[in-house]
Amino acid sequence: MSERFNVAQLVQESAALAPSSRALVEPQGSSWRHVEYAELWRRIERESAALATAGISRGDKVCVFVRPSIEWVVLIYALFRIGAQPVLIDPAMGRKGVLRCVESIAPRAFIGVPLACALKLAFPRAFRSVEISIVFGHFPVGGRTIHTLRRSARETPPIAPTLTAERAAILFTSGSTGPAKGVPYTHGMFRAQVAALRELYGMKPGDVDVACFAPFALFGPALGLTTVLPQLDFSHPARANPALVVRALAEHEAVQCFGSPAIWRRVAPWCREHGVTLPHLHRLMIAGAPVHPPLIEQCLAFLGAEADVHTPYGATEALPVSSMNGRAVLAQHRARTESGWGNCIGKPASSVSTRVIRITDAPIEQFSESLCVVPGEPGELLVSGPQVTHEYEREPSHTAAAKIRDGERIWHRMGDVVREDEVGRLWFQGRKSHRVETRSGTLYPVAIENIFNTHPSVRRSALVGVGARGDQAPYLVVELHDASQACEGLAREILTHGQRNPAATSVGGVLFHPSFPVDVRHNAKIDRPALARWAAERLR
Repeated sequence: MSERFNVAQLVQESAALAPSSRALVEPQGSSWRHVEYAELWRRIERESAALATAGISRGDKVCVFVRPSIEWVVLIYALFRIGAQPVLIDPAMGRKGVLRCVESIAPRAFIGVPLACALKLAFPRAFRSVEISIVFGHFPVGGRTIHTLRRSARETPPIAPTLTAERAAILFTSGSTGPAKGVPYTHGMFRAQVAALRELYGMKPGDVDVACFAPFALFGPALGLTTVLPQLDFSHPARANPALVVRALAEHEAVQCFGSPAIWRRVAPWCREHGVTLPHLHRLMIAGAPVHPPLIEQCLAFLGAEADVHTPYGATEALPVSSMNGRAVLAQHRARTESGWGNCIGKPASSVSTRVIRITDAPIEQFSESLCVVPGEPGELLVSGPQVTHEYEREPSHTAAAKIRDGERIWHRMGDVVREDEVGRLWFQGRKSHRVETRSGTLYPVAIENIFNTHPSVRRSALVGVGARGDQAPYLVVELHDASQACEGLAREILTHGQRNPAATSVGGVLFHPSFPVDVRHNAKIDRPALARWAAERLR
């Protein structure tokens, strides 16, 4: 049953609990500036008045193109407060991708920095549904400025009496495994996510969090955390300056941090080289792509003895689903990981139900337990729970392909292949769409890659299929630590190394690639389809 709730109330509660505590911190030149919780809530109230003055109201979809900052967090929560739906599209997907997403979502309002406003003026067709334009800057480039609206706003509207089942926002997937899709979030889903994060990690008000992934900065105020936004290009985490990330962690004595593997692949070597440790950092959360044991080891080296690396598992459509701690991976599960079981992603969160079903690419209209595989057998993961979304915005075909009805319940198909072990832990095998189907059987990339990744020369690898599905030839594409070592002899050595494991004997050859293509959001997911095309060209 739906009840009255607005996600902005969580910030209001944080402000009432600790009004003088720091809520948000961001760089200002060589120093930092911050806003306390009482002031944060006042700014959200004032911003909601400005937005209401512009004509934005409950239920409106509002495209937001503003860089992550204190002002960005204020803006998003002000939109929540009046019951509007912020639409968040990752600019890293490029102009064509962004325009396609905007056109598909048909927003009523648009709020953007001057550069985004210029894009809107240059491509009016994609923005033809927009009735209200607000420039997040001082110059009116095709709309009123937020500063003008703030000055002219008079009465602060009350918090919109939204319901838990009412839409709060639309977040776009990254488009790394298909076209980017708009995912509607309800106010109740946001509340469930906050509760799940608190339960999984023991987060408590006053904890200092460094948010190296912009959306995580939105959770901080709802959890009562002090959220530090580091000096970072959030659209390109692989370009992170490790010294600046460490500076944010050290100067604010951060208790936790969330970021892409691409960031920690830069930070860990920097810490080792400079002899830096971070004894205050208790929870290091790494997500966005499979996290392998060597990276966990490297990160534990700069953490304290009581700290741990955590690897949350989920997706835009369902977050969090599960989590695994790194010390257990190294002490208990590494041998299984490196012998072909995949990456252990832990047991499901208490609020989530899961099933593992036989692999098919066809839509499934109705759930039945007869779809499920026996424990230990690979299959596609289904998830259901209060933090799991129910549809894609204006995408009925994608909704039909990814959602399964089960009475009042909706199961979401994660599109990931997993195995369930004897105690209910899930082991990630790879994306369903990346499986390699040969004449002798099906191979799952991550499970096989982990075997070959144990060779000391291999930085990372990608299993790809060349040829028609069902008759694919499996090849391993390898990125070396030192590209100058690439030669036929090393290729044979790596192949022999992996083929000692029976699970990998069908891999037909090794190809060297100088630098893997990766996803635009986390800069860490390997673009296996692109590598498969490259391999096919190479083998002609």
